[in-house]
Parts: sequence; structure tokens; C-alpha cells
Amino acid sequence: MATAPFVDIRDVRKSFDGGQSFVVHDVNLDIAERAFVALIGASGAGKTTLLKFINRLIEPDAGSISIAGQDTAHIELTELRRGIGYVFQNIGLFPHMSVGENIGITPQLLGWPAPKIAARVAELLDLVELPQSYASRRPDQLSGGQRQRAGVARAIAARPKLVLMDEPFGALDPITRDAVGATYRRLHDELGFTTVMVTHDIQQAILIADEIAVMKAGRLLARDTPRALLSDTRDPDVAALMAMPKRQAEQIRAIVGDSNTDQTHE
Repeated sequence: MATAPFVDIRDVRKSFDGGQSFVVHDVNLDIAERAFVALIGASGAGKTTLLKFINRLIEPDAGSISIAGQDTAHIELTELRRGIGYVFQNIGLFPHMSVGENIGITPQLLGWPAPKIAARVAELLDLVELPQSYASRRPDQLSGGQRQRAGVARAIAARPKLVLMDEPFGALDPITRDAVGATYRRLHDELGFTTVMVTHDIQQAILIADEIAVMKAGRLLARDTPRALLSDTRDPDVAALMAMPKRQAEQIRAIVGDSNTDQTHE
């Protein structure tokens, strides 16, 4: 018997101009528990709108979203959002709070006792590979990568089962982006999250996601594993998106091959 999806998005649509055009149009997407799914596509494809349907930052005009079998429209909004981790590009750490206070904000709102919050903050600093001394620092005393690690820690502080990520690493330099992405993927696996990530970084989606969903003009074009999408050229739009990382991989293989050839002739 098939396992029910953890996140089930059914026939959702959204228009911001009274139905003249749709930013999301009749999309269906089911996401298994503990899966890591990346949403990719050009700007304006509807990725972020679809993501925000899940925690009701945007309400769909039609269709439904359920999490663990519960229709999100019937879950009290604060309860819904406190049960979902949310990581976004601009991080959004409260500047007047210390890093530790930022990380502990959701457990505090949920009524956790202070000693439990302190222990959780210390645990999370280790998990996201930040020194314990950073708990007392202000966000502006951290680098961009460190702030994003703190943002991840804050998002998972209350042990959510579902984490939404909206261009989470887009503002980081490539080396930091790779390091923070790898750290989050390890946490996803170790802590058993279900993750939905919007990204323009197709290469990172290929490297860290289990599945990729490709969107264009508000519609879902394809959804499969990175390997399958890289080898499938039936849809020209999907093939075009996959062409760049394939070309980069071929160029790197050529460079490595040339390097090996040079060494054998020395």
C-alpha cells in the first residue's frame, strides 16, 4: 500500500490580477516524509508563491494543501507556522537580539522553560558549526555565512518536521554557499526533516536535493531525481535548465583530464 505524502499540494492556483493571469496554475505536487525537494525555474515561474502556500504566507485562490494529512486551511495560523521551519535569503535575524536570543525565539514563544531553551541553543550552535561564544554576539558581528547558519538554527530550534527554504544561500559567495548547503543537508538527514527549497542555483539543487520540481509560467513542467532530469531531454525547457550544469561538469572533466595528461608527460 502506498504511503500517503507528508505534504500534499492539490490543484492550487493563484492570480494577483483578478484571474487575468496566474502566477500558479493548477499545480499538483506530493512530497514524501523526509524528502528534500528543490523547486527551480526562471524568475516569475511561481516557485516562491507555491512555497508560501504551504505556510499560508500566501493563500491560494483554489486548491488545497495538507501536511501530515491535515488541511492547512483548518489549522490555526500561528500553530501552523510555529510547526514549520522557514529559512530565507535575507535571514531576518532580529538585530536588537543576540544570536542566542534569535535562535531561542520560537521555543520561547512556545513556552519552553529557560534552561531547556539555553540547552537547545547550545546544541544548535554545535549542529550548525558555530562557536558557543557566538550566542552572545549581535547578528551584525557575524559574517553572511555565519548569519545564515544562525538562521538555519533558528528555523529548526523547535524541532519542526517540515522546513521551507526560499533562496536560502543565494546571497552567499560560492564557497560559503557550498559549505552551508552541505551543513544543512547533513542536518536534514540526521534530524529527519522534510525540506522544500526554492532556488535559482540549479547546480546546488542537483547536488543536495533528492528530487527537483521544474516550474515555468506557474505550471509544473517536470519532477524527478537530479540524475533523471539531467539525462531527459524530451522537454526543451527542462533540457535548457539542465544544460548549464551539464556543460559545467563537462568542462571540469575536460580540465581534470588535461591536468592528468600534463602530469603523465612530466
